[in-house]
Amino acid sequence: MIMPVNTPSALRVATVQFQHRPGDKEYNLACIDKFIERARTEQVQILVLPEMCITGYWHVTKLPDEDVRALSEPLADSPSLRHLCARARETGMIIGAGLIEDGGDGHCYNTYVACMPDGTYHAHRKLHAFEHPVIRSGNQYTVFDTPWGVKAAILICWDNNLVENPRACALMGADIILAPHQTGGTCSRSPYGMKPVPLTLWKERDKHPEALRAAFQGEHGRGWLMRWLPARAHDNGVFYLFSNGVGQDDDEVRTGNAMVID
Repeated sequence: MIMPVNTPSALRVATVQFQHRPGDKEYNLACIDKFIERARTEQVQILVLPEMCITGYWHVTKLPDEDVRALSEPLADSPSLRHLCARARETGMIIGAGLIEDGGDGHCYNTYVACMPDGTYHAHRKLHAFEHPVIRSGNQYTVFDTPWGVKAAILICWDNNLVENPRACALMGADIILAPHQTGGTCSRSPYGMKPVPLTLWKERDKHPEALRAAFQGEHGRGWLMRWLPARAHDNGVFYLFSNGVGQDDDEVRTGNAMVID
């Protein structure tokens, strides 16, 4: 990738995989704080956490409307966002994390916030949301400047599967794409895509670690990702910061494999 002459030769970034608890914001934020502290000791500049990691993810598909709305937060008055913005300002990092947004328009959104070192934030609403009838899709791309002279974009999970989305972000100047996911071990819409990983493999991971590792690295985990995600980075001349859940997520298993792709 050709970088402008006034940009740094390197950025220190970190992507995270962790197992959230469904609906337990206090626990999930406590986990996030631990990752922030570790990132600070490693002098990380951009920290990318998974999709909907504050609220939990797959259990939401089974919730009644009122429970989804109860999990949501308006960004203008969001305790979770205030906390992350304060941590970003304190550490000098960009911190990205996902939650359910109360849009104030009668709809909720699968939203990812990038909290900036100056205390501000950028929010991206997932363009192709499918998690729940009350969660509406967003309708615009999110590309923003960073303090280090490069532009970043946000695309959430399925947003990245469609080639037009990263291309549009690249044409808008993005050098880096923050790509929070909750994927792997799910039933892909593609007949040739990933399929579920048995829950028993996760529950018996201490007994059969090699079997779990093989599943996570195989065609329903990393193998699936590597069929298409590197092409998004290569074809558009961007770096991809892929984060993901890991472990049991309601009745599915997330396969981790957080990574940076160029």
